[in-house]
Amino acid sequence: MASPLVTTTLSNLSLSLLNHRLLHSSSFSSPCFPFNHRSRRNPTPVSSHGNPQLFKHEDNHSTAPAPHKSTSVVGPKSKFLQMDPPETSTYRETLVKSSASDGSSSSTTSSLSQKVFGVLHLVVSLGIVLSMDNFLKKAFVAAAIKFPSALFGMFCIFSVLVILDSTIPAAATSLMNFFEPALMFIQRWLPLFYVPALVVLPLSVRDIPAASGLKICFIIAGGWLASLCVAGFSAIAVRKIVKTEMIDAEPMKKPSPFSPIEFWAWGGIFLSSFVSALFYPTALGTAARTCLPFLLASTVLGYMIGSGLPSGLKKVFHPIICCALSADLAAVAFGYLSGSGVDAVLGDYLTKVSSNPGAGDILMGFLGSVILSFAFSMFKQRKLVKRHAAEIFISIILSSLFSLYSTALVGRLVGLEPSLTISILPRCITVALALSIVSFFEGANSSLTAAAVVVTGLIGANFVQATLDKLRFRDPIARGIATASSAHGLGTAALSAKEPEALPFCAIAYGLTGIFGSLFCSVPVIRQSLIAIVG
Repeated sequence: MASPLVTTTLSNLSLSLLNHRLLHSSSFSSPCFPFNHRSRRNPTPVSSHGNPQLFKHEDNHSTAPAPHKSTSVVGPKSKFLQMDPPETSTYRETLVKSSASDGSSSSTTSSLSQKVFGVLHLVVSLGIVLSMDNFLKKAFVAAAIKFPSALFGMFCIFSVLVILDSTIPAAATSLMNFFEPALMFIQRWLPLFYVPALVVLPLSVRDIPAASGLKICFIIAGGWLASLCVAGFSAIAVRKIVKTEMIDAEPMKKPSPFSPIEFWAWGGIFLSSFVSALFYPTALGTAARTCLPFLLASTVLGYMIGSGLPSGLKKVFHPIICCALSADLAAVAFGYLSGSGVDAVLGDYLTKVSSNPGAGDILMGFLGSVILSFAFSMFKQRKLVKRHAAEIFISIILSSLFSLYSTALVGRLVGLEPSLTISILPRCITVALALSIVSFFEGANSSLTAAAVVVTGLIGANFVQATLDKLRFRDPIARGIATASSAHGLGTAALSAKEPEALPFCAIAYGLTGIFGSLFCSVPVIRQSLIAIVG
């Protein structure tokens, strides 16, 4: 009979070995880690006669050789103490594969949940910004306040961020992080918000005489160059006086590029809504609402196509031009096929009626949110603004006043009609605030205002870098301020793409130029003096 000590030892050893192998099977049985050659040895030495060698207990008591019948349990043909039984190995391989599959599925689920959460985060943050802008507009209209409501909202947001940063810095950081998706959305689609003015430009300039059109072009082109020089030389002069050393600016995130899925999705919307509008002209109640989907899709597709053009071609064919042409071509095609005419379709593109909006009204509805986003941009660069306050504020104030008064004076000198001169006064200010500025004046053509602003930006986007080089502006502060003060957002985008070190100053000047222009025109004395110069 087998010794109880041997039986107990064999049982404990076999159980411990099997438990050890099962607990650490992933490190030995994984396909990525081959077995160690020593693990293939038989752990039970066998004598030449087939009997197991003597086992020693922990108490060093010798044991007698086991009887021959025990060889059926621990002999060389036995599978009891083998390290890799086929059944166990197969089970472990199945377990590893199952674990890998579970890990892959959980990773996919986690990625999907993150995308869904990201979309919800964007919708909520952007919805709050749009709701805030809409609320301020209604409140200012009800109170008969002519001051730009979005500009007031921007000051409020900036003040709240500054107060939180000085009292509860973590709260200010959390607020910035919460609105980050909305800010990136606005930055990504910013040029689209300028496009409606160019799309309906044929309707806006139809009643303007050719001679007046030439005078307007002269003022816009010459005024851009003059404003750039005033802002740039002012910044350089102040820089020489204060001699403030530059510091690194806060990094600016860039929006993600357009994906093929987005392109095909908008393409599908365009085709389906275009065909539907042809057969059912009032399917959504009115012609403007029915045409809205395919006109909006054509605008977006034009912007995507223009953004993907080679950089050399973009110099002469800016994405905004491609965007406007795409929308106009869609309007021409629909007007021809439906028999309604292109003028009617362009009229449906920008109705300026809140109860019956067109594609252009939807896009321009984001202009107020653009102004509100300036608060977050300035707060992010607050250290830079504080350090270079003298250069930034002095040059921008001088440039803003120069742009307003020089435009009024040159318009008077060349004999341009007063209403047209007033319409192009804010030519160097972003559309969102330019439209608010001309609302201070009577008889202004807001469509012409928007078109003049966009054309100014296009001139700057195409020629700003070469002009700065010719003028020998080497300082990134001077280059950034001169660009944004003369060509607002479009010039900023063109310069910062090649000179990222100038981007912070472009962003600051871009917002402050519009802010100071709005503040100046809201002052009755300045407004009346401009009207007197215009005649």
